[in-house]
Amino acid sequence: MTFRDKTALAGVGYTPFSKNSGVSTLTLAMEAVLAALDDAGLTLDDVDGLATHRVGDSTPPWVVAPALGLTNVSWYLDQFGGGSVSHSVIGQAAMAVASGVARTVVVYRAINARSEFRMGGTGRGAAPIFDSQYQAPYGYFAPPQQFAMYARAHMNAYGTTHEQLGAISVRQRAYAVKNARALKRDPITLDDYLASRWIAEPFRLLDCCLETDGACAVVVTSAERARDLAHPTVLISGAAWGGGDSFFSGVPTDFTTTEAARMAPRLYAMAGVGPGDVDVAELYDCFTYSVLVQLEDYGFCAKGEGGPYVESGEGPAVNTHGGFLSEGYVHGINHVAEAVAQLRGTAGDRQVEGAEVALSTAQPGYVLAGTSALILRGER
Repeated sequence: MTFRDKTALAGVGYTPFSKNSGVSTLTLAMEAVLAALDDAGLTLDDVDGLATHRVGDSTPPWVVAPALGLTNVSWYLDQFGGGSVSHSVIGQAAMAVASGVARTVVVYRAINARSEFRMGGTGRGAAPIFDSQYQAPYGYFAPPQQFAMYARAHMNAYGTTHEQLGAISVRQRAYAVKNARALKRDPITLDDYLASRWIAEPFRLLDCCLETDGACAVVVTSAERARDLAHPTVLISGAAWGGGDSFFSGVPTDFTTTEAARMAPRLYAMAGVGPGDVDVAELYDCFTYSVLVQLEDYGFCAKGEGGPYVESGEGPAVNTHGGFLSEGYVHGINHVAEAVAQLRGTAGDRQVEGAEVALSTAQPGYVLAGTSALILRGER
């Protein structure tokens, strides 16, 4: 049984993105939930499900629900995990709606990642995950350190260059210039990229995502109900998640290939599309390299050809909001929200003409032993 096209994303909501929100993650979550409902033309009376993911830095549904005055929640999900699980949360909400367990689920992510709980920060205990014991004793703990090793492996294997990584950063900033929500809106050149300071070789500052305070939310409901609401319908055509090969405590044989390569065929099969059908790809960009490797692993180009591919500018439009590199880092959900805007045709100056199919992805599985992604289709 598949739930292809049985559910839809009917609303999206944001808080402002900043370096210091000045409020709690609970406040951020509530604001994003209410904004998403308002966008959908729904009210709190319509909500019977809440879902989020977190790594100790957010507010769970069983706190958000009473704060909003929701007293009859029939389904909720509070999933431990970082960016790898960001899209599985939406997929599980879609399953809940398709199975009749819930009618309207709001999925949110609230995070004070700059002013409060800095991702990979020091000065506190290691995160309660099994792999931490293999990293923390050696000071190998911050995400830039981790992903730098994988980027270097790709460079060594295929001759990938700094200039090719820089092309990703420059192109995404050009989209952010057109996005009033983006934290970084000054255009940059390849020379600017190459002049930015080192963080963890081969990563420079402009290879790295922004630490951001903010929240984003999306409303999941049935496709039939969504067609009667405020906006053109955006169907959830495919949702997949899974994995099992940890790069820290497992035995990977190829550091240049991620869990996404194994999951992608299942995702495309569920949605009934292939890479050539994708008009917009919102690819998890914690670092420039994660974009490059996903272009390979989701089948847009062959393994090892990601560098020349990004330089060529071929393929779908990628990270049309500026991504985590330039819009802001909200741990996956803002990628989905941007895909919705593109498929509705409401993305303004950054709109991709004729966009009908979007791929939105989670962290491809380097840090946690899994990944997740969605294929969305617009009805206009």
